[in-house]
Amino acid sequence: MSKEQGIRAEVIEQLPSNLYRVQLEDGKTVMAYLAGKMKYNRVRLILGDKVEVVLDKYGGKTTNRIVWRF
Repeated sequence: MSKEQGIRAEVIEQLPSNLYRVQLEDGKTVMAYLAGKMKYNRVRLILGDKVEVVLDKYGGKTTNRIVWRF
């Protein structure tokens, strides 16, 4: 399996149910959730964190995943 390419983003808002609003490098704002390994290892995100987001290939609004915190 090939590794999915992520896009750098910044956390701008924390929402209920482990959702985050992130701003992508190109200025668009999307919602994302923590990927499985980040939840398993209890990684915490705060406002202003730089993260890597894997976008949904079908263009969904809330199915983007946060896979890495820089």
